[in-house]
Amino acid sequence: MEILDGKKISNQIKDEIAAEVVKMKEKGEKVPHLAAIIVGNDGASLTYVGSKVRSCKRVGFESTLVQMPSTTSEIELLKKIKELNENTDIDGFIVQLPLPDQIDTQKVIMAIDPDKDVDGFHPTNFGKMALDMSTFIPATPFGILELLERYGVETQGKHTVVIGRSHIVGRPMSILMGRKGFPGNSTVTLTHSRTKNITQITSQADIIISALGVPKFLKAEMVKDDVVIIDVGITRVPDDNKEKGYYITGDVDFEHVSKKASYITPVPGGVGPMTIAMLMKNTLLARERHRSRR
Repeated sequence: MEILDGKKISNQIKDEIAAEVVKMKEKGEKVPHLAAIIVGNDGASLTYVGSKVRSCKRVGFESTLVQMPSTTSEIELLKKIKELNENTDIDGFIVQLPLPDQIDTQKVIMAIDPDKDVDGFHPTNFGKMALDMSTFIPATPFGILELLERYGVETQGKHTVVIGRSHIVGRPMSILMGRKGFPGNSTVTLTHSRTKNITQITSQADIIISALGVPKFLKAEMVKDDVVIIDVGITRVPDDNKEKGYYITGDVDFEHVSKKASYITPVPGGVGPMTIAMLMKNTLLARERHRSRR
């Protein structure tokens, strides 16, 4: 069994991006600029955005953090998005999800300029991804592809089972794993909360990508020997015995499933760091796109 070490690979990617930024500076070119909008003060969201800002610093990007109160109206947020769309200094930006109840998330995603949508959530980018065209791939699926590629995990002709059908991970992952090329060329089954006999399906899988958000959902008896496990889930489980009052776990019962797996991602330290690294990569791609047009 080999650990798919997202922390190690994400550091390699950040080093590669930092080297590209050094070259840009030497040529006197503008360095990439990433902005993030956060509405409210959700603890997890603040942590994620903080790590994105630190990653920008590490690779040499400029970054802007726009913090808005939880009482922000949809109109106010859309106005801020319009400002960022029109600001030629900003190459890409994200709106941290989830948003407060008074704001329509879909409307917000639609308002982002697809050329600056480094999260890859806009329907234009999603459609291009589905058609195998050059575009921004959502950062988490992009990170999973990169992990599989850098560890040389065989995907061609394999049966990949995706658990969870979210627009952010499950659905794009099911499309990407079935595309031509590497990683890809696998036969994909997309499962979800309404799937019957899920154990029957997972036990036939060569690769399982779980993005369900249910702690330790995937048990050892649900997988076959030598399976490749990608655990996207990350849940805080309350535990009074822990110093922080909780522990973090994924969708997979790591202790038991890892004994049967050929490759497995840990939680934390697997997919999470890759997501941030690929957001940096998308921002670099955005800068290159904008440079070629100006």
